[in-house]
Amino acid sequence: MTATLSLLRVAMLMPVHGIATDGEVPAVVRFPLAATVSGAELLAQDAPPPPAGETVPAPPVDHDAAGVPDVEPEVIDGRRRPGFQAQLPEEAVQENPGALRAPPPEAFPTDQIPVPDRWRIMTGLCPVKGGDQSILDVFGAMREVCHSKWDPYHQNVLKGDIAIPAGKGLGLLKGDDWFINLGAVSDTVLEPRTFPIPVGVQTTARPQSLDVFGKDASFVFSQTFIASASLIKGSTAFKPPHIEYRIALAFNVNYVQVPERRVLHVEPSKPAHRWDNYLGVQEAFIDYHLRNTSERYDFDSVRVGIQPFQADFRGFLFNDQTLGIRFFGNRDNNRFQYNLAAFWRLEKDTNSGLNIVTERPRDNLVFFANLYRQDFLIPGLTGQASITWDRNRERNDARVDSNGFPVRPALLGTLRGRDYDAVYLGTALDGHIGRINVSAQGYGAFGKDRNSPLTGNPANIRAFFSAAELSLDHDWMRFRISGLFASGDGNPYDNTERGFDAILENPIFAGADTSYWIRQTIPFAGGGRQISVNGRNGILNSLRSSKDEGQSNFNNPGTILLGAGGDFDLTPTLRVSTNANHLWFDKTEVLQVLRNEGSIPKSIGWDLSASAIWRPKATQNAVFRLSAAALLPGSGFKDLFDNINGHRSYVSVLANATLSF
Repeated sequence: MTATLSLLRVAMLMPVHGIATDGEVPAVVRFPLAATVSGAELLAQDAPPPPAGETVPAPPVDHDAAGVPDVEPEVIDGRRRPGFQAQLPEEAVQENPGALRAPPPEAFPTDQIPVPDRWRIMTGLCPVKGGDQSILDVFGAMREVCHSKWDPYHQNVLKGDIAIPAGKGLGLLKGDDWFINLGAVSDTVLEPRTFPIPVGVQTTARPQSLDVFGKDASFVFSQTFIASASLIKGSTAFKPPHIEYRIALAFNVNYVQVPERRVLHVEPSKPAHRWDNYLGVQEAFIDYHLRNTSERYDFDSVRVGIQPFQADFRGFLFNDQTLGIRFFGNRDNNRFQYNLAAFWRLEKDTNSGLNIVTERPRDNLVFFANLYRQDFLIPGLTGQASITWDRNRERNDARVDSNGFPVRPALLGTLRGRDYDAVYLGTALDGHIGRINVSAQGYGAFGKDRNSPLTGNPANIRAFFSAAELSLDHDWMRFRISGLFASGDGNPYDNTERGFDAILENPIFAGADTSYWIRQTIPFAGGGRQISVNGRNGILNSLRSSKDEGQSNFNNPGTILLGAGGDFDLTPTLRVSTNANHLWFDKTEVLQVLRNEGSIPKSIGWDLSASAIWRPKATQNAVFRLSAAALLPGSGFKDLFDNINGHRSYVSVLANATLSF
């Protein structure tokens, strides 16, 4: 009762809206919300005052370095001011002598199903093959996870979803965190097409075929089988693997039929069709985890061997699988990623494009250093800065491809071998700004060509490239616009080469290989022997002998592209895409010199394409694609490539089926 009266007394003395209840000037009463008052403290406050003449000493007050009291004297003793941290008590040590250990597994109920590890949380409930199937009736949903190990759509050991069982590694695998990932891919291509085909010089397929260009219809069949295997140590859900061994072999068989001779073989006596096959090693590397640099698994790793590498987001400069060593990793919770790499380019099979490992690699080294920054400038945008050095020393390395045509040096200009050093400085953006998807790339190429193809003298390399694609998503539709500029050489006889060329391009841009100009190779007949205006699966007008086996050429007319397109997801398994591009040469002086013409217009023409992609399982395990493209020639293309039939357009149809396990 006394404690209750003391509380009431304190409450009556507290000021209300600045006016004391007894009419006097209000005194500030500090009553921290975080404080608590026990009944004993309230009783102590109700005790009688000390005898007359006696004083009660005030509690000591701590002061800081400036002499300001840490705790105001008015605070009631025993209460804690908010934010005041007292010294922590000593650590409590628990002592429990005679404690019992946990019971053995036999002591637990036997009507429960044990889970062997976290990879088999669900599949551990599946019945043993040939055993009691009644569990499926109890757990009906388990029908979705109880499948054969050969089923690629569900968890299994062969696809790296579940660790290899202990004791199944032939004694070579130490630990219980080894995974194996087997892969098999079948890639089938059927491709009827038309393009300008030169008439053979020594002989022709038909009597009196004397024009520069003959019939233009051809057909390509290509079947590729890829088998791969990876052996990985370490769970990769939250951190990189400790070590990975990987190998991938590709076998290709192809058939090509054309209407003219000396297109597929250098010998005019050979027919105008060809069967060929080749087995290549596309991947064979060891990936070793060097260290973690943070508790969130920022890391440094090294990869040695034949490996894939793409220099930028869209594959404009270099996209290849070749021999090299690569240091890579990340920092700052994966906001920064880096690559330091050196690659020794392998020779390629002419008709399949696969790696040749039975020959000495090319005298062509490529060095890369790049840095990625996520959320660059704004969230959702990734920036990249890069420097690439292409060191080519193939001046004395003459090479003829498997069809008998020279590819190094290119039969262009002086026909002499070349050495060159080209340094590419690049910057890129990829991501989105609000609702706008952005992908942009820029390069400057600088260096020295020690034997310019048209003058035979040393020349400086000064070339530039830029490309950008913007897109906007609206429900199930995506609309995009594309633009590309690759500088051309406007004066072939000076000491500066200004035509931009890549090392080995394979761009995913402006329709990619659905586009006619990107997919097809246009031979530059009448100006350079065995020279093409562009390369297959390439966008640059580089006048090279071969994209895979030839050298970069910085004496070229350059490329300009403007395009628009759209992707339409009609169903979750069916996508239709359309694209329309207009192409130009940047400069035509090189073409004029090689063709010995006074003037050549710049317009290449309109490239129109459409494609349909069907994924019946809504996964990448089965993908079927059918596309068609047409080139409506502009004035420049008509000037260069007239045909005997007077066709106003060229077409390309691509049917592709990709099955993966």
